[in-house]
Amino acid sequence: MEDNSYYGIPIKDEYIPKHASKHDYYSNYNENNNKINRNLNNNKYNEKNNINKKKRKLKKWFWTLLLIFFILIIIFCVLKLFLWGKDNRKTSNIVDDVYENIDINEIVDNENTELIGEDSDKNSDYWYYIKFPLIDVDINKLKGKNSDTVGWINVNNTNINYPYVQYKDNDYYLNHSYDKSYNEAGWVFMDYRNDSNLNNKNTILYAHSRLDKTMFGSLSKTLKSNWYTNKDNHIIRLSTENENTLWQIFSVYKIKEESYYITTSFASDSKYQEFLNTIKERSLYDFNTNITSDDKILTLSTCYSDTERTVVHAKLIKRNIK
Repeated sequence: MEDNSYYGIPIKDEYIPKHASKHDYYSNYNENNNKINRNLNNNKYNEKNNINKKKRKLKKWFWTLLLIFFILIIIFCVLKLFLWGKDNRKTSNIVDDVYENIDINEIVDNENTELIGEDSDKNSDYWYYIKFPLIDVDINKLKGKNSDTVGWINVNNTNINYPYVQYKDNDYYLNHSYDKSYNEAGWVFMDYRNDSNLNNKNTILYAHSRLDKTMFGSLSKTLKSNWYTNKDNHIIRLSTENENTLWQIFSVYKIKEESYYITTSFASDSKYQEFLNTIKERSLYDFNTNITSDDKILTLSTCYSDTERTVVHAKLIKRNIK
């Protein structure tokens, strides 16, 4: 019998073209199969190559966008530094102009001097601070420069020695200078809820904490032990149109942003005493100061960080009616 097999594979004669041998048939079969495999491989290669190209393209776009992002950040920072420096120079010029045109005079106690909340303990620090002279500034003259002026503030061993203003809200002087021009450095201002004649239980002054130590930028010094250990630093002096006053510091601290310490009115003396006890207990240092609901206090507030505040509280201990 004729062997109709090729490499052991049975072959039927009727499926072999008459003009081709078995060998030719399988050669063509293998060649076609190889072409198909090559086409499949080429397709896979092309598909993989396209995927890699897309990945490289995406990666290129990612790094391009990232570079653009960082360039924009750099431009923004440079612009902020330029504007910050411009605001600082403008503020410095305004401060210099104020100093050149105003006199700050220390005054001795006289018949118009009143001691507030006299301490029966003769060894109390109260009697040490009460001897400090008051300061007197012509507020009417300053009103010629800015009609919103209500007083002058001086804090020992800091850069705080400025006129302060009051507006109908607590926003305007966050970004306006003493000459009322737009300035991110702002100015020192009194809470709009306060009586400019210092008749509230809690009078509050605000200002930005500037890096160049202008405005309330040096208020953070009160948190440092070397500031605290110098007793002469523990006073604040104000001068208004009607009176000059001396305030004894009894609490300094930093705290998360809140509204409690800037309360200006209280339902009762007991609520006020509770408030006083709370803010006194917050202090980083013990100022050995008695504080009662009969006392009026002054609060200074500025930013320590974006979410924290530096706070200083002082009580009124002496006044002189002009």
